[in-house]
Amino acid sequence: MKMTAELSVYPLRDNFKEAVLGFIDELLATEDIVAVTNSMSTQVSGEDEAVFRAIQAALRASYERFGRQVLVAKFIPEHFADIGPEG
Repeated sequence: MKMTAELSVYPLRDNFKEAVLGFIDELLATEDIVAVTNSMSTQVSGEDEAVFRAIQAALRASYERFGRQVLVAKFIPEHFADIGPEG
């Protein structure tokens, strides 16, 4: 099933920009999804398993590198955002 997730990460540290950008970089490294970022959130679209796998990998890598953080996520099942270089 196609889905879109809207993600906002809130690192529990002073230097939050580095952690936010690190989380986004991990998401964008995933080939099975498309993602777009703006100043408030990141939207990720793809097959549901690929989206969940990308979020899990990005969160795990970010946690290991930057420590504790809060992830706020909204999921829209059966939705594929027309985002990315072509969109």
